[in-house]
Order: sequence, then structure tokens, then C-alpha cells
Amino acid sequence: MTTPKQVLIDTNVLVALVDARDTWHASAQAVCEALKTTAVSVVYCDAVLNEAIGVLGRRAQEQRRVAQFAGLVDALLHEVPTEIIVWLSSETQRLYGQVIELVRSTSGDLNFHDALIALGCRLLGIEVIASFDRDFDQVAWLTRVDTPEAIRAVCAQPPNN
Repeated sequence: MTTPKQVLIDTNVLVALVDARDTWHASAQAVCEALKTTAVSVVYCDAVLNEAIGVLGRRAQEQRRVAQFAGLVDALLHEVPTEIIVWLSSETQRLYGQVIELVRSTSGDLNFHDALIALGCRLLGIEVIASFDRDFDQVAWLTRVDTPEAIRAVCAQPPNN
């Protein structure tokens, strides 16, 4: 029996999933539904949650939806309970130089969080990231999926482990 392919959920998919006013909301719902119906293991990491909470907070301030912030965080925490989070923060110090080098090699297209997420995927043997961020296309060890069709195509292939 083979281990199911792992797919890491990126910040923009997670934020769009919990914020119905997000431009990508319907796409995020379709992506997550496709992941549920495909034989994959979905992974959430602390760097994504850290970034998602920051994005939701900034968005609530900018869009004058501060009263909705607590509900958005609750929806996020419901979607990703603490016990399923993969913790990369303990690796940040060890990976710091590699994170900086990856940020530099993409001329800053990948920010610190995204570089940490990409390196975390490599460390964990995760080959697929569900993301609307095309900057991840520059990461040699990751395949980015952003549609149900891409998920079915990539996840139908056996894992490389």
C-alpha cells in the first residue's frame, strides 16, 4: 500500500476559503473540494496559519470589517484545528540561511514565509502545493496546483517516495 500524495495548502487558498468576500473564494472552495475527493493527504503548516491570520487582520482593517475579524479567525481555526498543524517554526533557525538564499534566488518573488513554506515542503517530502501564487512555479521541487483539474492530474500520479 502506498502512502497518499501530500498537498500543502498555501495561505491564499486558506484565506480565500474562509473569507467569502475574497476574489478567489469560489476557486478555493473548488480546489478544497477536489482535494477531498482525491486520494491525498492535506497538510497545513504553522507558517501558513501565521501568514493567514496576518492577512485576515490587515484585510479587516483595510476593508473596515474589523467586527468580522474574530469570525474569520474562528472559521480559520475550524478549518485547521491545532492538532493537525505541521510545525515548521522549530526549523526556522536551522533553515534561515537557505530561506534567505531562496528569497534571493527568486529576486524577492518568494517572500520569507513562502521560502520557508517551500523549504518545509522539501524537508517533509511534500511535492505539491495548492496555491494561486505563481511565484511557487520557480521552486524546482514543487508542483503548484490551483484548479480541480490540475489536482486530479497531479494527484493521479504516484508519489515519488
